[in-house]
Amino acid sequence: MINGLAIDLLLFLVISQGHAVPQTHIEYNHLFAKPIWSNANFITTIKNYFSPRPIINNNVQFIHQPPVQLTPLNINVFSGQPEIWNSFSRNGNKNSYPLFNECDINFTLTCSRDLSYRTYDGSCNNLLNPTWGMAQTRYARLLPPIYSDSIWEPAISTTGKTLPRSRVLSYTLFPQLTVSDPQWSLATMQWGQIITHDMAQLATAQMLDLPSPPCCDNNDQVHLENINNPDCFPMLIGPDDPVFNYRKTQCFGIFSRTATDLQSMKNCSFFQPQKPADQITMVTHYMDLSIVYGSSEKTANNLRRFKKGLMKTIIRNQREWLPSVPYANVSADCNADSFNNICYTAGDTRVNQNPQLTVLQILLIREHNRIARILKKINSHWNDETIFQESRRIVIAEYQQISYYEWMPIIVGPENAYNHKLIYEIGENEYIDDYDVNVNPSVLNEHSNGAFRVFHSLIAGYLKLIAEDRSSQKSLRLSDWFQKPGIIEQANNMDDLTRGLADQPEQARNEYYDHEITLYLFRGLSKLGSDLKALDIHRGRDHGLPTYNDYRSFCGLKRAQTWSDFADWISPKNIQKLIQLYESPDDVDFVVGGSLEENSEDALTGPTFLCVIIEQFYRTRVGDRYWFESSDPVIAFTKEQLSEIRKTTLARFMCDNSDGIISIQRRAFERLSDKNPLVSCDELPSIDFSYWKDYAPELLNTKHARVLYKK
Repeated sequence: MINGLAIDLLLFLVISQGHAVPQTHIEYNHLFAKPIWSNANFITTIKNYFSPRPIINNNVQFIHQPPVQLTPLNINVFSGQPEIWNSFSRNGNKNSYPLFNECDINFTLTCSRDLSYRTYDGSCNNLLNPTWGMAQTRYARLLPPIYSDSIWEPAISTTGKTLPRSRVLSYTLFPQLTVSDPQWSLATMQWGQIITHDMAQLATAQMLDLPSPPCCDNNDQVHLENINNPDCFPMLIGPDDPVFNYRKTQCFGIFSRTATDLQSMKNCSFFQPQKPADQITMVTHYMDLSIVYGSSEKTANNLRRFKKGLMKTIIRNQREWLPSVPYANVSADCNADSFNNICYTAGDTRVNQNPQLTVLQILLIREHNRIARILKKINSHWNDETIFQESRRIVIAEYQQISYYEWMPIIVGPENAYNHKLIYEIGENEYIDDYDVNVNPSVLNEHSNGAFRVFHSLIAGYLKLIAEDRSSQKSLRLSDWFQKPGIIEQANNMDDLTRGLADQPEQARNEYYDHEITLYLFRGLSKLGSDLKALDIHRGRDHGLPTYNDYRSFCGLKRAQTWSDFADWISPKNIQKLIQLYESPDDVDFVVGGSLEENSEDALTGPTFLCVIIEQFYRTRVGDRYWFESSDPVIAFTKEQLSEIRKTTLARFMCDNSDGIISIQRRAFERLSDKNPLVSCDELPSIDFSYWKDYAPELLNTKHARVLYKK
């Protein structure tokens, strides 16, 4: 079969020689998920399903040299692509749910080069590979997965024994000790959650309408009849747990295995059934504020008012709030004591998860509507669609500016941010044109489900309510308010929580985790909840992430042959704990080893996680054709507009969208100090929207009106 396929591939390459991709559009065949007559992408299709491991794209800049055994081939092949996952049904209706268990979906999608605005589902960003970064596609990988059966069964020890339970690793290696960060505010942690929710959401069998056996029920009891089912991988507690009673809590019901391509494609004879499983993410991979606008046209339309470019909101007590979730979904989306409780809906289903996350989502939708009202005022001839899309692209640009130029240097260190070309030192109105069509922006499994989760250690267990004079008389216990956003609308809590983000320190990045997330996560009305650190470790195993030692080697550190080789970045105390827990240095989980590393200079994590995070955010920017700093005339801001967008700061964003905040420090990710004192909101730079004045009113009735701005 393989030889015949190779011959067919050679014939295809000969036949297709000289066929160029059309300049105005690309026809896209969803059966093979490739642009028609694309040599590289046909090879990608074949290699992705018949190669025993993904091949790293040799056109992608790697921060560290990959190991010899993963030397890239001289063809454009990349993990996790191409895709048959899409938001279209057999008849091409975008609002229909996809038929995930069938492989006979075969129709053409047209990607226009002249589309000025992003699609909601991320498709057609890359015109040569239209599914790159698209919602409901696979995560990418840096290293091939490790499964005990080479397919999907979680790994075991190199000795053949089972690995230590995730919960044991959590309470042994990651205890509680409250240490405040001396420099950075709680906003640093919370903005990171905005980014991670924007870039990824684990797919579940339920989300995809796939069958799933009960493994650990809502009462935290193991279903023994399914214990050997490959769909089950329960987080077992164990009888020796120091907190949880094994009779009452045998497992954490919060965990279920992430849905994979193998589950969705298992009836497809075209695909090699023995390929390793790759997990699916439900949202777009780009930093495009899908958390606000959704990852499908259907979701976006449900969130729009379709008047004056505005998003739907609810006005209560003369304040603007996110719209309410449909009545029937309240109990599913929130821990509601009654159906009268407040429960929000947004572009992301996790909007109600914790108060500070919800506060930022409220600020984001207010920012969209604030800008839409301004644009309507200065361009009264614009229709709803133009106002909405222009407001959307401005808010996304502000978000990208804050994330890369304010937040990113804190996380990876300023020197790393510049040296690895995450950001540039350029003039305020200069474009950055390093978009690379060969860079796949898809979210790395190692990033989203490994390295980036290290910042859970920054979470504070209590949220301070900060008044305008910066006094604090009250705080909220985090576990009291998971999935209960109504507290935000009480009294002046919206502003007090917003000030708290800028005023309260985040927890220091170390091996210590607050009990609010390791004992009481999503506890609802129960005394105890779940364990987020154990969940992170277990998720890494679920996804077949290779070991800490594998990523040390990949990222340029010495591969540990003995336990003492870990001493370059892990403390002797923690190495001794690892020796007691694991059989071999080659067994240490990626999530565990990376979390125990000391921080690199000027960064908030150690070198192994830093390697992965930098690689991810390089791809995220350079692989995004719609990045706000592009000079592409189809999508670019004018130089004057770009200069204005670069004035954006988190502090000004908070001032503009609060109920009544009067003062804040200029650098809101940084704690108040003599070098970062409170200033009046009026002193902060703000965008001059006069540069969006349109001098082409003749385009009034065009749905996607191209506008002629003042130059």
